[in-house]
Amino acid sequence: MSQMIRFDERVAIVTGAGGGLGRSHALALAQRGATVVVNDLGGSVQGQGGDQTAAQQVVNDITAAGGKALANFDDIATPQGAQALVDAALKAFGRVDVLINNAGILRDKSLVKMDPADFEAVIRVHLLGSALCSRAVWPVFQERQYGRIVMTTSAAGLYGNFGQSNYAAAKMGLVGLMNTLKDEGARHGILVNTIAPVALTRMTEGLGLAQWMSQASPDKVSAAVLYMASQVCQHSGQIVAAGAGYFAGVQVMESIGVHAPEGQTTPEFVAEQWSKILDMSQARSFANATQALTDTFGPNAQ
Repeated sequence: MSQMIRFDERVAIVTGAGGGLGRSHALALAQRGATVVVNDLGGSVQGQGGDQTAAQQVVNDITAAGGKALANFDDIATPQGAQALVDAALKAFGRVDVLINNAGILRDKSLVKMDPADFEAVIRVHLLGSALCSRAVWPVFQERQYGRIVMTTSAAGLYGNFGQSNYAAAKMGLVGLMNTLKDEGARHGILVNTIAPVALTRMTEGLGLAQWMSQASPDKVSAAVLYMASQVCQHSGQIVAAGAGYFAGVQVMESIGVHAPEGQTTPEFVAEQWSKILDMSQARSFANATQALTDTFGPNAQ
């Protein structure tokens, strides 16, 4: 039997926690002893409007069950809003231990038909919001020499999805953000991981996948999120796909590659070697950019 995962005396911030995955994460954290700051603007899936009812209802559910929680309505897509969120948590509870970057919106259209403002709005909430919240909480984590951050990517970001160029770009950007923050946080006890969820929520109900996603309830994603947010987790820089009881690691991989002989670095060489260049049978992953460059071009490169 593995160690029981608890969050007693821990304070967790969950963005976009008024419904769907965020709500599930918040409730699960509270059930295991965490004090939870429930952040949500209460807008539509497209990020329009606002209603404080959703976040407050999650707080009411937590407190009714004997837990502690605070509703927060700051806009995490702005530097001021992200800082205000963290400040509110510190003022109310004196500490922050966990940040789950979950907030997001959708404005789907093919790129050529998409208003640039809609592209920017989605990037701002998903990617910039996660970066700003992480930046706001970072000094708190540094001072305590402890912190857990969970990013939220998507299959659309990892693999692409028609009509979601803005969303996919933001979601893959979060992987890059994690990959750097894992190194910046390592000496401060700050671990950063990423969930790639599959769940039936209001953001996925329009995808026409409801029939086979009927078993993909948000709580089945929260299981992985809670592990990554816990003190038990000692891993950083990992991507885990989760949904309907399925959990799998995801990595950015690189083939073993081909080195052109001196004087033969030409487009024709690339064309001739194309199949070998893309041969992933010996693919490898790298801990960071330095290792990638050293292993590929250093004195011991193959």
